[in-house]
Amino acid sequence: MSYDVIQFYNRALAIVAGLGIAALSFRLLPPLSPAFRTRRLMTLTLRDLRRLAIGPIPRKPADWEGRMYSRLFAVPDAAAPLQRAQLVTALSVGSAIIQLRGIARLLGLGPELDAALEAIARGDSAMATTRLGQLDGALAARPDAAGLQVRGSILAISEGLIQHATYFDAGAPE
Repeated sequence: MSYDVIQFYNRALAIVAGLGIAALSFRLLPPLSPAFRTRRLMTLTLRDLRRLAIGPIPRKPADWEGRMYSRLFAVPDAAAPLQRAQLVTALSVGSAIIQLRGIARLLGLGPELDAALEAIARGDSAMATTRLGQLDGALAARPDAAGLQVRGSILAISEGLIQHATYFDAGAPE
């Protein structure tokens, strides 16, 4: 076997030079500001919550929770406590939606629930709260465990939507 020494040195030099330029580019490009990173995480979380409201139920609720915990971990230290609270509320609302959709189908509450979740997806938390209240009123007569579990999820979603209505209504698709 014969080796071309010049070709070897040419490739080695290209690799070393490419790595050096890549390292230099990381030093020259400034990092994103904490405010921009926080806004981006908040926007992505709201988008994912709206998709969760109208899309198919995730196979594993742990996927949703894992994604939200990763985003909470990535929030910069400079983020306001209100922004952190909104992200935690989005986590709990999303988990309640997953739980609610799994149980409500068994109880035959699909159309009423779909109407409320569509309002969440549109960014209309007032309408969603109203529809969830109507659904809760219909379930008030059911003393069984499934009815109580659905009512608890409805209450969790409604409270989150009321408490942070400005966040859940922000950037509503038109």
